[in-house]
Amino acid sequence: MRYLHTMVRVRDIDESLDFYCGKLGLEEIRRHENDKGRFTLIFLAAPEDKQAALDTRAPMIELTYNWDPEEYQGGRNFGHLAYVVDDIYETCQRLADGGVTINRPPRDGHMAFVRSPDGISIELLQKGDALPPAEPWASMENTGSW
Repeated sequence: MRYLHTMVRVRDIDESLDFYCGKLGLEEIRRHENDKGRFTLIFLAAPEDKQAALDTRAPMIELTYNWDPEEYQGGRNFGHLAYVVDDIYETCQRLADGGVTINRPPRDGHMAFVRSPDGISIELLQKGDALPPAEPWASMENTGSW
């Protein structure tokens, strides 16, 4: 057994790609349009996973866009996606500068949470040891839920 992907339903492809690719930094690996089923599948990988995703088609996120409008609620019931990052402070600052709310700031230099436009919780973890606590993150309160 091996991990393949996690599927997340999205309501707006452009908004979702702006978040996952433009802000979070994932890369689109492939896309599949299904006219009969009326859906689009878009597979994304983290930059360090891109070659593995191309070679073995894993690990990835599958964004599923159903062409017929649906309202998705309760992204929290999904749980969360998790990514390790080289510098959690730089990553959170880049996301915040892009208009993303940092729901759980990296006060400990190790972990933060943000949400996608569809309410999917995403955990960001510092690669290796935690960074020393730093402002403004160390004093920042949680915003919303994750």
